[in-house]
Amino acid sequence: MKFLRKDKIEKSIIVISDIHLGAGEYVNGQRNYLEDFHSDDALIEFLEYFNSGEFASREIELVINGDFFDLLAVPFVNFYEDEFWSEDAAKAKMKLILDAHPEVMEALGKFLKNKNKKITFIIGNHDAELVFDSLQKMVIDCIPEDVRERFSILLNPDADYRPTEKVCIKHGHEYELAHIFDPNDSIVINEDGKKYFTPPWGSYYVTRVINKFKEERDHVNAVRPINKFLINGLIYDTFFTMRFMLANFFYFVMVRSLFLFNQSKTLKDWIYHIFKEIELFQDFESLTYDYLQNNDDTDVLIVGHTHDPICRTYSNGKTFINTGTWTRMFHLDFGKGGTSEQLSFAKIDVLKGKDNEKELRAKLNIWKGVTKLPYNTFT
Repeated sequence: MKFLRKDKIEKSIIVISDIHLGAGEYVNGQRNYLEDFHSDDALIEFLEYFNSGEFASREIELVINGDFFDLLAVPFVNFYEDEFWSEDAAKAKMKLILDAHPEVMEALGKFLKNKNKKITFIIGNHDAELVFDSLQKMVIDCIPEDVRERFSILLNPDADYRPTEKVCIKHGHEYELAHIFDPNDSIVINEDGKKYFTPPWGSYYVTRVINKFKEERDHVNAVRPINKFLINGLIYDTFFTMRFMLANFFYFVMVRSLFLFNQSKTLKDWIYHIFKEIELFQDFESLTYDYLQNNDDTDVLIVGHTHDPICRTYSNGKTFINTGTWTRMFHLDFGKGGTSEQLSFAKIDVLKGKDNEKELRAKLNIWKGVTKLPYNTFT
């Protein structure tokens, strides 16, 4: 019976997000405090596992759901600030990342050696500069030529990707005004013919505020929830936290509120836009619940972005999954496990049900490495 149950699975969809490959732990002999990814071996083993054993003959699509690369956290590129968003700077940053994690890129190519395997790459807000064709080429060049037709990078302004019926995948930055960008309308060309990416203001915030403080406290972008991080910080790390809060306040007032004031027609309009802009790390559960309630064509919705792994199945049978991250996180909420590096991923099995209708089984799992039980269900 166990064999028959496995045999009914037509396809498996594996979803990972927010891997955040950076420039490596050391760059030119200097410690890189902006590198958040330290699980190269685990990711390689993960890719090998789902391309061998019982999965070798199964059709599997790996969906990389945004922020695989972290182009916002790459130091040591010799470009002035106004050139940081140029195509040349983006290529220099991507080269550092690819040189720092060659085995990971090689593992992606090996995953595609079986013809029943496919990789779909969705762009997130941390690797948004992949809108440049030259950066896409740098990534694709890491994939063996004979399997490239099964490796695709999506530039989807609607943000939704549907690998099978009733399943919707999106990175999640689309829910926050600070990180929204149009992949098909975010490149400008100057009079000299040089191309520049026009980032959302959230990207400026990361590079100008978060990265500066991260060099002092490498956990500054990895603590959830934010309000408890600030409260605890004021008690136990007062001076640093006060500087961090003042920098955030100053940046938003000087950079965003004045801009919005000039763009707003009335004071009421300005206040409305202010509150919309500061909705960082929104309550994705309520937003996505509404999405599932209002979309009859979706039974499973998968997002990433917030780094908070969640799996909810509602009373109507629909499922919401946040795939979390493969970087280290610090949780100050009870029940979240304190310090964790949960290598979380979603797995959706597509089965042939009654009357040839497709049946979906979606779970959020934690990768534990190749043992007798290589992963377990997220709880």
